[in-house]
Amino acid sequence: MRTEHGNHGTHANHDPARPLSVVIGAGGTGGHIYPGLALAEALRRADPRAVISFVGTERGLETTLIPQAGYRLHTVDMIPFDASLGARRYLLPAALLRSGRDCREILWAQGAQVAVGMGGYPSAPVIVGARMAGLPSVVHESNAVPGRANRFAARLTPHIALAFDRTREHLPAGRSAQTVGMPLVGAVAQLDRAALRAEARRHFAVPDGVRLLVFNGGSLGAARLTEAAVELAGRWRHRTDRRLLIKTGPAALAQVRAALDGNPVAHAVAYLDRMDFAYAAADLMVCRAGAATVAELSSLRMPAVLVPYPHAPHDHQTHNARVLSDAGAGLLLPDGECTGERLAALVEPLLADPARLAAMAQAADPGDHARAADLLAAKVLRVIGRTPAPAPPVVPAPVPGPAPYDR
Repeated sequence: MRTEHGNHGTHANHDPARPLSVVIGAGGTGGHIYPGLALAEALRRADPRAVISFVGTERGLETTLIPQAGYRLHTVDMIPFDASLGARRYLLPAALLRSGRDCREILWAQGAQVAVGMGGYPSAPVIVGARMAGLPSVVHESNAVPGRANRFAARLTPHIALAFDRTREHLPAGRSAQTVGMPLVGAVAQLDRAALRAEARRHFAVPDGVRLLVFNGGSLGAARLTEAAVELAGRWRHRTDRRLLIKTGPAALAQVRAALDGNPVAHAVAYLDRMDFAYAAADLMVCRAGAATVAELSSLRMPAVLVPYPHAPHDHQTHNARVLSDAGAGLLLPDGECTGERLAALVEPLLADPARLAAMAQAADPGDHARAADLLAAKVLRVIGRTPAPAPPVVPAPVPGPAPYDR
């Protein structure tokens, strides 16, 4: 094993003739996996020969999403960085050491030059494994407040990247970081809402002049948002100028469709295969406030009502939501207040006032999210001594005016 370790030393890492080899730790939810996949795409743009693989666990969405995207997934046994584990939390150091050793073996077997942790507990062992293997590593923090895993991982590497500037104040003392934005998958990163709007509304059978409200509770759906959507659909049952598109998650779809009972105003789906269509067709979104969602809303200048998940560690979803609400680009609605009645009071004035929706869109700061994958890839390349190509220029999303909502 010592000989193999030696084959991945500093000189090999800096050899520009050697194909790029990167292992990315990402798992649990789509909020960590999709940015990891966006980074993988950017690394392959930088080096088409690149060998990219992922590390996750057997419990998250990575077991489906990563192989579907054409990447190899290695799994390790890791427990969450979660205080709710009770006495099991005392097993965390041993579990992290064991899974870190497993990741060291994976890094050596893959001939990795660098490891990247995208946040979430499945990515921490990759950073530990890189430290054990003597390899450089990069941590990307997607939330406005770092999670426990990244708070720990940030102590093991000087190479830290952030999705939002405001995260910097929550880093461990003495740690500096580069704000690169949130890596977005290509379909969303390159989306022109105005150009795709007509096709997207045909896709969802939304007639001209009808306002579309889209509910997006994240990868698995959100029970609170779904319940409020069903209540709101009941209030709007006889309206002809409103539509609701509700992403329920697969577990709740049958129950939600039964509750809607053929309501013509609402359409429930387990998953949105074309998220670009959903954004282009919508007049307003009602969402959780995961980091990827907030970055997409910001980048696309999409007006939204944000309902943060109240049990997120360090209440990070509320901090994420404030990126938009503080700018006037979104409304923040506490989870406990999210009912059909309360939503009706909030969204009715918005949907009736296209100029106000356009002003919310104007207030959003697109930042670097659209090119964040390339910026993060460039950081990864610099860490191993390779000179990256210049990142593509920022092309701000068009700011919708009042007229497009009435086309």
